Amino acid sequence: MGHSNEFQHTIAASVSISGVGIHTGASVTVTLEPSAPNTGIVFQRIDLEGKPCVKADVDFVVETNRSTTLSNNGASVSTIEHLLAALTAAGIDNLLIQIDGPEVPIMDGSAQPFVDLLSQAGALNQQVARHCYEIEENIYFYDEEKKVEMVALPSKQYRINTLIDFNSPVLGTQHALLRDLGEFNKSIAPCRTFSFFHELEFLLQNNLIKGGDLNNAIVVVDKPVTEAQLDALAKSFGKEKFAVSSEGYLNNLQLRFPNEPARHKLLDLVGDLALVGLPFKAHIIANRPGHASNIAFAKKIKEHLKKLKNKVQVPVYHADQPPLYDILEIERILPHRFPFLLIDKIIEHTDTHIVGIKNVTYNEQYFQGHFPNNYVMPGVLQIEALAQCGGVLAIPRNSEDKYDTYFLKIDNCKFKQKVVPGDTLILKMELKNPIRRGICEMKGTIFVGKKIVCEADLTAQIVKRSQS
Repeated sequence: MGHSNEFQHTIAASVSISGVGIHTGASVTVTLEPSAPNTGIVFQRIDLEGKPCVKADVDFVVETNRSTTLSNNGASVSTIEHLLAALTAAGIDNLLIQIDGPEVPIMDGSAQPFVDLLSQAGALNQQVARHCYEIEENIYFYDEEKKVEMVALPSKQYRINTLIDFNSPVLGTQHALLRDLGEFNKSIAPCRTFSFFHELEFLLQNNLIKGGDLNNAIVVVDKPVTEAQLDALAKSFGKEKFAVSSEGYLNNLQLRFPNEPARHKLLDLVGDLALVGLPFKAHIIANRPGHASNIAFAKKIKEHLKKLKNKVQVPVYHADQPPLYDILEIERILPHRFPFLLIDKIIEHTDTHIVGIKNVTYNEQYFQGHFPNNYVMPGVLQIEALAQCGGVLAIPRNSEDKYDTYFLKIDNCKFKQKVVPGDTLILKMELKNPIRRGICEMKGTIFVGKKIVCEADLTAQIVKRSQS
């Protein structure tokens, strides 16, 4: 990883890689191009008319048979998971992937060639905030038929445990672990895809695997095979002869890790989960993962994150912590006084937002006349309290001059529930644009606990007071 995750990243220079597609056998070139913030990962089929694009998102997955396939606007791309896993580990948010064929080349069957390609390209900080979501509840996925179980648990980092169990005497049960994304390149990226000997025979007979030269797949032999079968396979791959190792693997290549197949399943899962389309942190435990289940699970995670995205970030108020500004400091900044100073303290203040607190008590002046015996704080005074908070945000800090703030307009104002004695209002104001010529556009939200009680877009003008 190596770079800060607070900002979005693309690559620093464009890079290319070529190889064959494992299913089509056609030679393909992939070129990675830097792209603008907030555009995400997009594939572009440059060999097709109009060069159509498809975004790397679960919404566009059309097939999960043996690899993950995206399709939209007439652009289809398959076997994307190894490249996407490498992008996740490198922390690349925005990228245009130009490809001149229907599938990403298989290379050696792992993500290592893509990891190397990305390190050659380098990462570029785009200085635009990257919001990494933390899931708020356990998200489960079950498939009774395939005996798949997956769960995403809230966690401060991205962590995965996978378990594979193929009823195979060779593979048995294997477990793989990724403690955090920083480990990916070393312990997961080099792990290659695997297939079973009997599947390989079927694929060959049905002309479904054209790009295999057997340097890009571990072949598991978990049923007895005859010399004739081995010879037929060697012939179709143009090899001299194959044998089966004592562990039950075809002797076409050396394992890179004892549990390489389980680690490769973890690699696939990282790639498929990249299709959630939003960066997130979770601890994922996946029992018998596969592309179809990974994608169904990614859809559930995406739904959860969309809900989180729509929830406004509720400011945290610790009543026991000293405020940034107490009432005396607020009086030094704002011209308002009793009974019209409607904020008690300020707890957060940056260049672009402010959070204030207003404690509503039975002793407020307005409760005498506003619905006596049904004490409700007037909505206009809630807006006034927001505006006073905005005043503190807009008035230049530590200035000797005195300023007044005047309303210019209020838009999209909604009152969602009533405010009554005993409520503590958390008032949040966020600048929508930099202040120009004393004009200040802000989005205001009032929370009681985690609930929004009022929201509005406010525009105000700050005017320096003439010293009399």
